[in-house]
Amino acid sequence: MSGRFRRFRRSRRFLRSRRTTALALGAVGAALVAVVAVPVATAGEPAAAAVIEVGNANELRAALTSVGPGDTIQLAAGVYSGVFRATTPGTAGAPITLTGPADAQLRSNGGGYGLHLDGASHWNLRGFTVTGGQKGIVTDAADEVHIDSVTVHGLTMEAVHFRNSSSNGSLTNSTIYDTGNDGRGMGEGVYVGSAGGTGDRSDNILIRGNTLGPGIGGENIDIKEGTSGARIIDNTFDGSGLTGANYDDSWVDIKGNDVLVEGNTGVNTTNDGFQVHTVQNGWGCRAVFRDNHSDLTGASGPDRLAINVTNYDPADCPVTVAGSNTVTGGNGLVNGGVPITD
Repeated sequence: MSGRFRRFRRSRRFLRSRRTTALALGAVGAALVAVVAVPVATAGEPAAAAVIEVGNANELRAALTSVGPGDTIQLAAGVYSGVFRATTPGTAGAPITLTGPADAQLRSNGGGYGLHLDGASHWNLRGFTVTGGQKGIVTDAADEVHIDSVTVHGLTMEAVHFRNSSSNGSLTNSTIYDTGNDGRGMGEGVYVGSAGGTGDRSDNILIRGNTLGPGIGGENIDIKEGTSGARIIDNTFDGSGLTGANYDDSWVDIKGNDVLVEGNTGVNTTNDGFQVHTVQNGWGCRAVFRDNHSDLTGASGPDRLAINVTNYDPADCPVTVAGSNTVTGGNGLVNGGVPITD
């Protein structure tokens, strides 16, 4: 462990002992301590947050183990080889932050998850790059994980997965490309929930302002049954990596409920722009589409619709398609029987 890392942890022990030290030194000594130490809470209050600077993989693993609510792990530029896992949660009032520049790369060359937040709720992830391995960033039972301005690429499977009832998280202003390199059509850019049931309630996920593609070997975004309240806003899609395996023939596939899709732009699809499916009874309902712009030029699939709603029922499973959506090429905006609203 480097001296730099030890210094930051030592400062926390020093803060806890400052009050006792000040009393022993007297008034003059206390004044001197105040000059060299940051303010510290009294007994019963939480310890002051630390900034933990790391510069290699071992330091990062140590920081992920020792970090506490309110702390920040600051990555230096460089390559951090291996896979990394965090299990310590922050709190609503004191989230944990992992941040670094784009040239701070978490790089796995042997499979696994580049960064796994396992039960680690209330984390902020900012700026760095995750590449190599099987999956990029995975959250399991981790609420309020907010991912901003990261780059994820070069994976055999999906890039970012909110899983195992990880709710109220977000992915914003990020870049995802070159996924699903094993060719099985399991390289989604953003994957919300789990297939095969409705027990994964990864709800209220915001996906906003991201650049998805090229080279994503699956849907750019896949919203699974069992999840509700996802918001897909102001993203740019490139479906040039669609494989056709596992029915991936659109930028976005929605099987959850109450999904808002607004202000997105897409190019290069094999069939449709957006699809809504019911794979479990009562799911794939109440999606709302507004102000999306689909370029279907070159699509060769059987439907070639900007928005393909496969199970529209105005009473039990409605979908709203606003007239502000536009389409270039293909066979139209939406399938017959689905009204276009003002």
